[in-house]
Amino acid sequence: MDTAVQSKTKHPKGLWVLFGTEMWERFNFYGMRALLTLFMVNSLLMKEGDVTIIYGGFLALCYLTPMLGGFIADRFLGNRYCIIVGGALMALGQFLMFMSASTFGSNLGSAQTLMWIALGVIILGMGFSNQIFLRWWEAFIQSRKNLN
Repeated sequence: MDTAVQSKTKHPKGLWVLFGTEMWERFNFYGMRALLTLFMVNSLLMKEGDVTIIYGGFLALCYLTPMLGGFIADRFLGNRYCIIVGGALMALGQFLMFMSASTFGSNLGSAQTLMWIALGVIILGMGFSNQIFLRWWEAFIQSRKNLN
C-alpha cells in the first residue's frame, strides 16, 4: 500500500492516550456511582434519605465542575495540564475513598470525614479531567488539516 494512503487512514498520535485517559475517567465516575450509595448506607450507616441527597449533589457537581475546569484551562493552565491535574486528583480521591473504607470498622467518624474529603477531591478531578474530549477534538481537527 502506498505510504500516502496509509498516513491518511491512521489515527492521530495522541488518540490512544486520550482514549485510555477517558476510559479510566469514565470507569472512575460510573464505578463511584455504582458503589457510593451502598458504601454510605451499609458501611458508614447513613440514612437513605441523606444518602440520596449526597448522591444527587455528587452527580450535580460532577456535571457542573467541568465548566469551572474549562474556564481555568482556557484562561490559566491549558487543557493538557488540566487533564493531568484532573487525573491526579481523581486518583487521590479514590485513594482517600479506599482509606475511608479501610477505617470505618475502627473509627466511623474519621471514615465519614475521609469520605467527604474524597468526594470533594473526586469532584474537582472530574472538573479538570473532562477537558479530554476537547483535546481529542483538537487532535482530530489538526489531523484533518494535515491531510488537506
